[in-house]
Amino acid sequence: MIDLQRMAVDGAVLSILASAWILFLLRLNPRLFLQDFPKDLRDRLPPKTPAERRMSLWLGVPFLILLVAVPTWSAWAVKREHAPDVTWATLALQAFGVAMIFNLVDLLILDWLLVCAITPRFIVLPGTEGMAGYKDYWHHFRGFLIGTVISAVMGSLIGAALSVL
Repeated sequence: MIDLQRMAVDGAVLSILASAWILFLLRLNPRLFLQDFPKDLRDRLPPKTPAERRMSLWLGVPFLILLVAVPTWSAWAVKREHAPDVTWATLALQAFGVAMIFNLVDLLILDWLLVCAITPRFIVLPGTEGMAGYKDYWHHFRGFLIGTVISAVMGSLIGAALSVL
């Protein structure tokens, strides 16, 4: 009873909101994502300042809440519409699917198209202009694989939590 239409809509909503937040943060200060840049870029730059670490935390928490809230909402809506026949696996797959839609958008549009192919100035960290790391498609694919594992764990936890509620 996975609701593919709801998954697609909720995944699109998550993708739009999360991508907009990421682009806002990149415009604000790309160093907030220093830990996410390829190693050659990180090695060229000093570590985050204490102020940048605090800003990363304060601006990262709403992003993490968004990444959990939308898949949870989607799975909860499926449970509400199909109770009592809905299973843990259905809820877990619904949440996983919503998260994976964003994971794919992040890889294909934000990482590969924007960062690797276009590389606008607002993404380039000062002192790293022209470095090979900006074209490291494999680095972003590894991030996608990590995101897939995180999405699977998160979907499983959401499914478990909602099946006992």
